Parts: sequence; C-alpha cells; structure tokens
Amino acid sequence: MDILRNFFSKYLQMSSLPDIRAVDVLEVFILSCLLYQILRWIKETRAWVPVKGIVVLALFIMVAYFMQMHTIIWLVEQLTQVGLIGVVILFQPELRRSLEELGRRRMIPLFSSDNRNKRSDDRFTEKTVGELVKACFEMGKMKTGALLVIEQDTPLNEYERTGIRVDGIITSQLLLNIFEKNTPLHDGAVIIRGNRVTAATCYLPLSDNMGISKDLGTRHRAGLGISEVTDSVTIIVSEETGAVSLAHKGHLMRNVSSEDLKAELQKLKEDVEVNRGLGYKLWKGLQRNEGKADK
Repeated sequence: MDILRNFFSKYLQMSSLPDIRAVDVLEVFILSCLLYQILRWIKETRAWVPVKGIVVLALFIMVAYFMQMHTIIWLVEQLTQVGLIGVVILFQPELRRSLEELGRRRMIPLFSSDNRNKRSDDRFTEKTVGELVKACFEMGKMKTGALLVIEQDTPLNEYERTGIRVDGIITSQLLLNIFEKNTPLHDGAVIIRGNRVTAATCYLPLSDNMGISKDLGTRHRAGLGISEVTDSVTIIVSEETGAVSLAHKGHLMRNVSSEDLKAELQKLKEDVEVNRGLGYKLWKGLQRNEGKADK
C-alpha cells in the first residue's frame, strides 16, 4: 500500500502544472501578436516568394546536418552572418514600409486590418471576363493604349499605392473612360482585384529582358516587368497598332485574339475558384468578422 501511495504521489508531483504567472500570460500574448503581424506582413507583401525559397534552403541544411555532410555544414557556419545581412538587404523595402505603417497604425485593436489592404470578396466572374475582353478590343480598335494588371496570389498593394484609388466594379465603360486619352487617369496601369478596379495610374517595374523586341515600348516592358516579379496576369493594348498582348510569368503573348484572351481569362477564373478551398474561406471569414468588429 505504501508503495502505491509513493508511486501516485511521485506521479502527481511529476505531472503537476508549473506555476503560471500573469507575466507569463502577457508574454505569450505579446509573442502571439508579433507572430500574427509577421505572418500578415509576409502575406501582404512580395516577401512570401523569397520566404518560400528560404524555407527550402533551410530544409536542405537540416538534411545536411542529419546526414553529417561536413563540408556543407562548414560552409553554412561560415556564411551564417553574411546570410543574415543578405536577408535584411533582401527585405529592406518591405521592412521599411512595415515599420512606417507600424508608426501610423492604431495599436488597439491589435488584430484590426486596414481596409485598404483587404482583398476583395468578389469572385472573378464570367461577366468580368466578358467586360475585360470587350473593353480591351474596343480600345484596340480606337488605338487607345491600356495596361491592366490582374492580381492573383501575390498582393499588389505596393504598386496600388503608387496610383489613384478607384475601387469600382469592372465594366467596359469604366475601363474605356479611365484610358481615354488626355484624361487624368489614362497614364499608367490599372490594378484589378477580383471584380473591381482598385487603382489607376499605377507605376510598374520595367523589364530588363534584353530579348524583348525593339519595337515594343515602355507599356509592354512594364507589363512584362510586373509579370516577372509577381504572379499577376497583365493585358497590354498597344497605342501604335491596337494589338492586344498578354504577359504572365515573364512570358509575353503578342497579338492575341478575343477568343484567346477570353480563354486565358477563363482559365484564370477557374484557377481562382480551385484555389479557394476551406482554408481560404476560413481566412476570408475571419477578415469579415474583423471588419464587423471595427464598425
């Protein structure tokens, strides 16, 4: 009996919970907030693309440590400090922008989101595809230059901030009015998210691809440039020839027909619908709840 009593007393002593202080709860809360903000920062900037590369590299290093690859381990140890400096340089624009936003943002509630950074709930619908195709080829007939960037997984917030906020439902009339010559909004690119035009007159990075045809101007270089650094789809309407081109993943499809453009946009629409699984719906539900709480 004494043996059982000693056994249970020893077991209960080992399994007893540690003392939890109020400071410990506060510490967990602060760390949770920091982790949440870091994940939001990664999601809302282009940082997600290099972060995936860093994760793959970290997995490779773990395999090297596990298999005792001494040369690789030695190289990693020598390059650790240089690598940390390189990461800071790589993310310098995003880090600076995040610190500036932290200085402007209200601290309570901590989990509140800026409405300007929220992604639209609108789906990329069949009507949107038709309006885009109609607008592009009407502008092509009139030889009105246009540049339309369709956002996908990589957020385009930093390019959106360079332009003028529009936030209007996509119609052919709206796009024709935006790109009408000698109007305030015609110069620059339009950012499209879901079924809405979020901003106009946006500045895009130019491609430095030396293989681009010399007869292509700045508009085509900008459309190709944004497709090289993000996963967006860009529609370019030439002001000189009226031809419609499509840029995606660093590739330029020139002189596409209305049927080709509609097929590509339809494929994009289907890809968006496939990618909206349970996790995406849960995330959007959380964002909607945050919006209601802010009201």
